[in-house]
Amino acid sequence: MKYYALIVGGGAGTRMGTDIPKQFLMLNEKPVLMHTIQAFYLSAYKPEIIVVLNIDYHQYWEKLCAEHNFNIPHTLVKAGRQRFYSVKNGLTYIKGQAIVAIHDAVRPLVSDSLITECFREAELKGNAVCSVQPSDSVRRQLGESTETINRDEIFLVQTPQTFEIGIIKKAYKQPYRVLFTDDASVVEASGVKINMIPGEKRNLKITFPEDVPIAELFLQKRQ
Repeated sequence: MKYYALIVGGGAGTRMGTDIPKQFLMLNEKPVLMHTIQAFYLSAYKPEIIVVLNIDYHQYWEKLCAEHNFNIPHTLVKAGRQRFYSVKNGLTYIKGQAIVAIHDAVRPLVSDSLITECFREAELKGNAVCSVQPSDSVRRQLGESTETINRDEIFLVQTPQTFEIGIIKKAYKQPYRVLFTDDASVVEASGVKINMIPGEKRNLKITFPEDVPIAELFLQKRQ
């Protein structure tokens, strides 16, 4: 069995309000994406790494790698116009029996223990999708009013989302739908039950400017 990490960073990061996508922002003196790749490279399963980026940023990424002496082996793949097509492009580089962990490029704090658990569970049950439950109260909009939702029934889905290769490749043969917001939704639509496992609160997705100093603090504590 082979193991892969498919790291997806095809977005423009418009919510960050910066000139470059958020995966290239500096975090503890090197780009966010380098931290993410390193997390998988140093993990127990040592997966082969595939990175999906907008073609307009391939040369820029290669320049960053040279500037930071970043030599971790990885395959660079062209992103699609939606995340769905970016993942689909990356999956074409995986051959034979395999387990693939699909991960957001902007989740650099993923731990070795979570990566390990995702691969282990996916190998046993076909898939593993990590999530955390909200600590805040949750309400739902209903027209002009709102109502309380039982937060014990709500899960905030993270990545890695990890799958046996046959399951995920079959799922991505479906036509694209707007409702496909992550890999779990694609796989579920193909008729496969999703196996949820506990994620980590510190597995932060860098989305807004204030997320960067929080991530830096967590990295400093880890080191």
